[in-house]
Amino acid sequence: MKNLVLFATVFAFASTFGYAQKDKKQLIDQLDAKKDHYTTIAKELWENPELGYLEENSSALLQDELAKEGFTIQKGVAGIPTAFTATYGSGSPVIGVLGEFDALPGMSQEAVPFRKERVVGAPGQACGHHLFGTGSLAAAIAAKDYLKSTGKSGTIRFYGTPAEEGGSGKVYMVRAGLFDDVDAIVSWHAGDKNTANPSTNLATISGKFRFTGKSSHAAMAPELGRSALDGVEGMNDLVNMLREHTTEPTRIHYVITKGGDAPNIVPKEAEVYYVIRHSNRLEVKAVWDRVVKAAQGAAIGTETEMTYEIIGGTYERLPNEALEKLMHANMTLVGGVTYTPEDVAFAKEIQKTLGTPKPIESAGQIQPMEFTYGKASADTGDVSWNTPTGAVTTATWVPGTPAHSWQAVAAGGTDIGFKGMMVAAKTMALTAMDLFKNPKLLEQVKAEFNARRGPDFKYEALLGDRKPALDYRKK
Repeated sequence: MKNLVLFATVFAFASTFGYAQKDKKQLIDQLDAKKDHYTTIAKELWENPELGYLEENSSALLQDELAKEGFTIQKGVAGIPTAFTATYGSGSPVIGVLGEFDALPGMSQEAVPFRKERVVGAPGQACGHHLFGTGSLAAAIAAKDYLKSTGKSGTIRFYGTPAEEGGSGKVYMVRAGLFDDVDAIVSWHAGDKNTANPSTNLATISGKFRFTGKSSHAAMAPELGRSALDGVEGMNDLVNMLREHTTEPTRIHYVITKGGDAPNIVPKEAEVYYVIRHSNRLEVKAVWDRVVKAAQGAAIGTETEMTYEIIGGTYERLPNEALEKLMHANMTLVGGVTYTPEDVAFAKEIQKTLGTPKPIESAGQIQPMEFTYGKASADTGDVSWNTPTGAVTTATWVPGTPAHSWQAVAAGGTDIGFKGMMVAAKTMALTAMDLFKNPKLLEQVKAEFNARRGPDFKYEALLGDRKPALDYRKK
């Protein structure tokens, strides 16, 4: 009875706009028929993970699939070899779909419910971007098929967006004007539950600080040396004291990426990589300026030289409740992930390794819509301040699984991940269909977007006018 009431509610929502539910059912059926094909694509990306700005094979695979479907491909956009757009149709509205595909370093993992690296030290899809890129591909193709079969005016555009993990790939694409003509964006992300929430997250600035000193024999002539590592450690000490004097929810992370070559040599060169986060991009800029001053002070105190390079910078996400309501209704129509007995057995083994497991049946549920404040960061924030953006998460991982974990990689290589991917693909494709059909929906979405952004907003990338950091993942 509960499911019948839920379906009636969704049906009433759609009927309000005069939509034929049979169109939506047909689209869902078409995607179901191609699940095996999209699973093959996602599995290939999972088996061959590539780091940010190095995703040559991943980008080419997605481009080839879209070209076969009649999309016009524009390669190497925004000065990034692995970034691309794929466009089908003409006229308004223009609906964009975001697709990521980069992996994370050191996260290699077999599709088994225990820790086992596929290739020791190799990258892995610990944030589910193989599913992200493929699911978005499937949604774009389904939307294309709808435009083609109905002859409706409209344009669907897939954005191949590299280097989300710290490389700020979308920021350069926004800066290049690639979203200027887009009416709305639909997107998604891998997760451990099914949600469609208006939400925000944390803005970021990241960069590398490089200290240069003078090498010398650490025992025979230490007085002649000037340690670059001392500069790094001095900077870190100052920044760690700074933590006491920042506003909530400031987050400061760092890792020493170069500390010298041998302990008996005073290090001539050293490097530390910082990420600053806050819910307000202006506060991020203010904290970043103080971190730079700490680096300058450390250089003076250790008689070393310091240079720094901003690697990335992203806005906090601008929510859009009108678009999320539409996506939530469509996700409710689609439904969550159905586990087989084999899936349940896998999930139970994974949950033994998790500190806070959640009910396995929650993978099949759609969570109520609510406004959320996230603590992660993503370059979709910049997109959301330039184009109305809606996004969902789906249960591609065993409930309770955190992102950036081997457990996420493991489930992402199984049918659990591929089922969640198809929930996202259907939700996005149905939402694109709604936006193509009903101009009033877009009017509501745009009105909220303009109100939240404000009349005086002017976009300025937090990473300035630097060129894409194409080598940030290279050793």
